[in-house]
Amino acid sequence: MNPKPIHATDSEREEVEQDRAELRDFVKSLDPQDIASGNWFTKLLAHALDSYTEKVNAEWFKAKYPGVPADAIVEQRIKMASRYAAIEGGLSAGAYSAAAMTAILAPITVPAAAASVLVDVAYTARLQIHLAYDIAVLYRVPLDLDDPDDLWKLVRIAFTIQGGQVAGEGLLKSVPAIVKPLVKAFYKGDVIKAGKALPVVGKHLLQRNVVKIGIPIVGVPLSVGINFYTTLLAGRHARAVFRNDARITEAADQITTRTKHPQSMLWVAWMLIMADGKITDDETLLMKQLTKLANEKHGLTEADLEDVIDIDKDDLWRRLDAEDGDLLDLIDVAQKTAEIDGDVNKFETAVLDELRHRYDAS
Repeated sequence: MNPKPIHATDSEREEVEQDRAELRDFVKSLDPQDIASGNWFTKLLAHALDSYTEKVNAEWFKAKYPGVPADAIVEQRIKMASRYAAIEGGLSAGAYSAAAMTAILAPITVPAAAASVLVDVAYTARLQIHLAYDIAVLYRVPLDLDDPDDLWKLVRIAFTIQGGQVAGEGLLKSVPAIVKPLVKAFYKGDVIKAGKALPVVGKHLLQRNVVKIGIPIVGVPLSVGINFYTTLLAGRHARAVFRNDARITEAADQITTRTKHPQSMLWVAWMLIMADGKITDDETLLMKQLTKLANEKHGLTEADLEDVIDIDKDDLWRRLDAEDGDLLDLIDVAQKTAEIDGDVNKFETAVLDELRHRYDAS
């Protein structure tokens, strides 16, 4: 199965060429040492996000796609970004050669061929950053890009730079056989262990694109395919992550809205999270959202919980025994907390059974 040809309209090709021209000016502004060190990526992020995030927000999408559900808009944005990446891949394919990549990695000069390669890398990098940001906005996942943790999260998700995520999600099943080896090679060795060092990501992205070296003009469809499918997979990965974040935030909102015992809610949720002695990313996000919403909705900050290492169950039962009314809402809190990261395990089941035995009189 060959990759489907991309038949670009004149307006699409013109838009891509305008973006490439803008990025050529950006590349010309770089010092060769920026490219060799990877610092070009840090500069690209500032170039890509500053004005974009001022314009693109929930209201912007609401005006552009009135009445359309978030899932449908996300799918459209992924398809559009993949299409534009493919168009750009076809335009830039002739620049790929071993000589060009060697030149781009050498901190001496940036010849025309190497500059064209970097424009291609910068174009797809900016496209994927914008796509991931769009998806976060559409799923109402707040990102403070002045916060290094949130910025790193966006970068990590946009470029799938945790080992095995793309293949592990089964996304490669949608990639045609002729392109799949190249796409796998693009993501191979995809773990970055340098904390939040953005220049390391810049070097990583250049090294990724080594898989395009040597694709001749007659192989333009393969270059188109690599750009198309890597952007498609990046978008689907971002959708999976941010949609899951939105699911957890929604669950936390429902829990904190319905509970009649907001203080005990936090203790019960934490007891369930710690039942198996492990804390998953989903559980961490749920607890973060519960504490935030407990403060916003109920004016509650549970200072005692901040100092807890191991929950004293006897003390917790005394807390719950002192509550007024039935505690069925807390059983619901426990159930939703146990289910937040998938199947309920035996340790969580034991805590749920004990809660029901003590407080479910029905």
